[in-house]
Amino acid sequence: MRAPVAGAGGPARTGAPGTVGPYTVLGRLDGEAPGLPVPEQRLIGRSADGDRTVLIGVPLPGADPGRFLAEADASRYLLGPWSWPAAELAAPGEPPWHARPYLPVLPLPTALAVHGGPLPERTVRALGAALVETLIIGHGQGLTHAGVSPAAVLLAADGPRLTCFGAVRAAAADGTGRSGLPGLESGSLPPEQAAGGPPQPAGDVYALGATLAYAATGHTVPERDELPAALRSVVTSCLSRDPAARPRPGEVLDALSPLPAHPATALDSGGGPAGRAAAALGPGWLPGRIIAALARQSAGLLAATLPPPPAARQD
Repeated sequence: MRAPVAGAGGPARTGAPGTVGPYTVLGRLDGEAPGLPVPEQRLIGRSADGDRTVLIGVPLPGADPGRFLAEADASRYLLGPWSWPAAELAAPGEPPWHARPYLPVLPLPTALAVHGGPLPERTVRALGAALVETLIIGHGQGLTHAGVSPAAVLLAADGPRLTCFGAVRAAAADGTGRSGLPGLESGSLPPEQAAGGPPQPAGDVYALGATLAYAATGHTVPERDELPAALRSVVTSCLSRDPAARPRPGEVLDALSPLPAHPATALDSGGGPAGRAAAALGPGWLPGRIIAALARQSAGLLAATLPPPPAARQD
């Protein structure tokens, strides 16, 4: 039985009178069926004039609101087509929230539920190429994502979006154990960070491996034989408990998206990772059921209407 598609349903239960900052909440992005922890509460909202629809993030109960806002603010400096940084933040004195312009998306766990099981190898390869490209760009900026997990990955028709920058650091200060804290999926947490070590790029590679394992099998820590044979080597090497034994992000990209015989026909002018991910994300990269679910979500939001303002309701 497939889980219902989240994101276009009725009003979300937000505690306040259906608003976050200047936005009226239309629904939740995350459904309850997939069962993996989410790094933040994600809501879909619309401005009072109806002109802007946004994806809103608010911290989970028990998370540090100051760290939540600090990491949302840091995300605004991330580059790359598959990163989805915050565009708006709560004003000083407001309850914490951040927002970005709405795009029809499904969290990776919801996408597996909609599809009815693990995703095809082509989809996993394309997903991995885009995610590792985002990590390469971030690491080049001197940034460690430290929050890669299945629920941090949102699938859109044109490619994935990696969100929730710094979710690990938002949940606890560096130097303390992180297992069992709000919003953390234990299978995606690098062992050295679970033990209290600071976030490092090699930890992002571990979390990427766990996310690809989930996309390919439905589990972040599958048995080796559960993984598709063509992906087994790269995913298991990412999941090495020894950070020094994990591949570099560029090596992961090579394994997921090998250079074609004639690179100029498929890559960008520099033959770099951006072209390789884009080539992998061509027509048909997502299964039809997921594309249909994205279309239903978009249609539902187009049909959604804002409640009348309080003055109008009193007439």
